[in-house]
Amino acid sequence: MTRYVIRRLLQAIPLLFIISLILFVLMRVSGDPVATMGGRRVMRPDDRERLSRQLGLDKPIYTQYLYWLIGNDWTMIDTDGDGEPETPGDRKGILRGELGKSLVSRGQEAWEIIWDRLPNTLLLMIPAEIVIILFSLAIGVFSSLRQYTLADNVITAISFIGYSMPIFFVALVSMYIFSVKFKQWGLPYLPTVGMFDPKMGKTPAQVSLHMVLPIFSIAFISIAGYSRYVRSQMLETISQDYIRTARAKGLQERAVISGHALKNASLPLVTIIGLDIPLLLGGAIVTETIFAWPGMGRLFVDHVSRGDTPVVMGILMIIAIAVVLFQLITDILYAWLDPRIRYD
Repeated sequence: MTRYVIRRLLQAIPLLFIISLILFVLMRVSGDPVATMGGRRVMRPDDRERLSRQLGLDKPIYTQYLYWLIGNDWTMIDTDGDGEPETPGDRKGILRGELGKSLVSRGQEAWEIIWDRLPNTLLLMIPAEIVIILFSLAIGVFSSLRQYTLADNVITAISFIGYSMPIFFVALVSMYIFSVKFKQWGLPYLPTVGMFDPKMGKTPAQVSLHMVLPIFSIAFISIAGYSRYVRSQMLETISQDYIRTARAKGLQERAVISGHALKNASLPLVTIIGLDIPLLLGGAIVTETIFAWPGMGRLFVDHVSRGDTPVVMGILMIIAIAVVLFQLITDILYAWLDPRIRYD
């Protein structure tokens, strides 16, 4: 297993390099950060040229990529535009732990901007993922053990309806029912935007209350889809010979389901979650935008529209690294859940 893990990590190095190159080129050709710096005012050509030179945007794209990757403190930078380099560079590059300064946030370090939003995203996404896993397993197992009953048919209908709904529709409907209508009916209603009420302050109770609707919107669609995977795999698993053998030995049904069937039936869910968690690190873009949650999703939308390469590339590379690591963790969990799987 150790050799397998080392081999996978070594294979990830060129993969991340290719991903970073593709993302960097797409960022550079899709937007002009200089055009957004003037706000609503038209920027003069000489100011535009000066800003492009200061930010290094006047250089070839491969040179910009090298600056982003390994920094520019190894060379001399032409600061006055006369063709002669005068001052040393001031960036170390992402390979040495520096993303650079934001192009649109008054020179603030990109790491600081991302780090400021990351806890907010984790605060929202970790509980959402826990809710998704627990309810998916519970509903999927319950439905599989009562195949073709009224309860199974109702769960199946709700699951197909829920899985077919777009996230923005679920979010808006939940806001309308649990906030607008509940308030009209005189019932306790839920807040719809932000992390807390400015009048009440950022207390644990306020943050928890503001988390309810975003978590519900994220979890509802995922539970609807994931529970179907668990049900399908459970039906296949409980029909296997080793399950019949366990029952013939006189084991209790709870021990057969939890100790034998559930581990193998969880394999598809582990695969999906292994892909889902890295994306959650980037924030649920639609959900955070609708509920005005100050997380990574809103940060990504705000800065990608303004061509802020350091911040956007930082977010995307965090997601790419998380995908590689969580896929490795998923493979290791496979071997633990199913002893028949070996990687050596």
